[in-house]
Amino acid sequence: MSDNHVDPSGNTEAFRAFTHNTPEEPPAASKTPLIIGVVAVAVVLVAVIAWLALS
Repeated sequence: MSDNHVDPSGNTEAFRAFTHNTPEEPPAASKTPLIIGVVAVAVVLVAVIAWLALS
């Protein structure tokens, strides 16, 4: 006959280990590409406005 006895303390220890294990947060994404994009759009807008004003 097989042993179907489940050790409840083993399950409790596994559960406690699971609840105390906090997942690591991924590193924050770099904002440098966003800043470069905003500056590029601003430069293009200023150039278009200056071109329209001078023509």
